[in-house]
Amino acid sequence: MNRASTSSTTGDAASSTTDSTPNFCGHCGEPDDGGSRPPSDPHLPCRELLVLEPPRYCAACGRRMKVQVTPTGWSAECSRHGVLVR
Repeated sequence: MNRASTSSTTGDAASSTTDSTPNFCGHCGEPDDGGSRPPSDPHLPCRELLVLEPPRYCAACGRRMKVQVTPTGWSAECSRHGVLVR
């Protein structure tokens, strides 16, 4: 019984951490709920800017990322979560 409850708890935790909703804004690094706020959302301009430029902050932890822009795309590296490439 104990083993089953542990695995179900782990599964719930894993699904909540792998949720597609980021915890932080990729442009300014402030906490973000993923757009469930009304249209006067303070991160609306940030989302518009992220369409044109790479994220500067990790969406998972809010840390500043090392960003490299190339003629063919960009890459951003978080010290905790690895590399994003686009």
